[in-house]
Amino acid sequence: MDAPKKVAFYTLGCKLNFSETSTIARSFEGEGFERVDFSENADIYVINTCSVTENADKRFKTIVKQAQKANPKAFVAAVGCYAQLKPQELADVDGVDLVLGATEKFKITDYLNDLSKNDFGEVHSCEIEDADFYVGSYSIGDRTRAFLKVQDGCDYKCTYCTIPLARGISRSDTLENVLKNAFEISQQGIKEIVLTGVNIGDYGKGEFGNKKHEHTFLELVRALDEVEGIERLRISSIEPNLLKNETIEFVSKSRTFVPHFHIPLQSGSNDILKLMRRRYMRELYTERVEKIREVMPHACIGVDVIVGFPGETDVRFLETYHFLNELDISYLHVFTYSERDNTPAAEMENVVPMKVRNKRSKMLRGLSSKKRRAFYESQLGTTRTVLFEGENKEGYIHGFTENYVKVKTPWNPELVNTLHEITLTEIDTDGLVRFKTAEKVFA
Repeated sequence: MDAPKKVAFYTLGCKLNFSETSTIARSFEGEGFERVDFSENADIYVINTCSVTENADKRFKTIVKQAQKANPKAFVAAVGCYAQLKPQELADVDGVDLVLGATEKFKITDYLNDLSKNDFGEVHSCEIEDADFYVGSYSIGDRTRAFLKVQDGCDYKCTYCTIPLARGISRSDTLENVLKNAFEISQQGIKEIVLTGVNIGDYGKGEFGNKKHEHTFLELVRALDEVEGIERLRISSIEPNLLKNETIEFVSKSRTFVPHFHIPLQSGSNDILKLMRRRYMRELYTERVEKIREVMPHACIGVDVIVGFPGETDVRFLETYHFLNELDISYLHVFTYSERDNTPAAEMENVVPMKVRNKRSKMLRGLSSKKRRAFYESQLGTTRTVLFEGENKEGYIHGFTENYVKVKTPWNPELVNTLHEITLTEIDTDGLVRFKTAEKVFA
């Protein structure tokens, strides 16, 4: 009997991509393939691409080279957002055999014939208008948490963003299917589920192939809170205009939803928010943060922010800096603006020089470190529940509390994927938090 063909995966970008890679991997396993690590010798390498940052584009070529180094004869396929936006560009990369767009990626095994290398990259990519059906997915691999996709696509027209071009219109999984997937995950001993999507606050739209909302995000959250066997649920990232007070209040009393919100801001200047075509002003953002603090004073609040957008003068940047400095938030994800083809922002005037973008990015990253430190300090002396991860990092095991404080203790394999009540005691030199438990002190 022939040995099974081997397949390896590499994922760039967001949690949503990770959940989709997992689903694609399961389809290969269903066809009898054996999944191996990307660094190993495989018959086929699948790269799930991202188009959000300039860096992701460049990394693609490096990853293709890695695959060719492991096995020069291997078949290399590219899927994902970049594959939808610029299929020919990827197909032209030396060594790439197959490029699949947004609707084709979940049917990848249908496109594999004899796995012999092509003379040139073959492209199967739809018009993005055709990406109007929903494929549910979830990732299992890291034993402690799973990413569960509940929504895909986006109807927003932010001027800097290519996601609607790469993923199509906003559409959702049925509530019944989300609950079924959540139950399947819970049966595998996974303690935490992270909800993901492109715009998850828009959940319910397109659930039955139309624009009518059959269910709302709040109804989704309420239903998931009742799924047996799940210890923790985390909302990954939600637009401020879609994070309603009712949802915040429900999370504060919920059995499983943790007090951690990640809310994209993008700019603290209303002038820039208008240029970006965001759907709120900074005043609404402040209201959301204040509401969370009112009902969950210990919650962790993360913020996405873009620096160097066209028209961001020194004054407007300082508006953002001071706004964030005064806001009671816990950390920042800072993105340096990079031009994207076919977006209105790429045509805008008053371009900010790259040197200035980088300097501003550095300033906000410094502010993020300060905010995270202050948040961790505010949590010292409190009792929290930690879920330990599965990796031995230089002799330590790490874990996250429900409100996303990262803790460490000397490596102990018995702690992997277990929940413990701990008291946070001090911040270590590397910025992570030490703790003690009722059972014994973890030095």
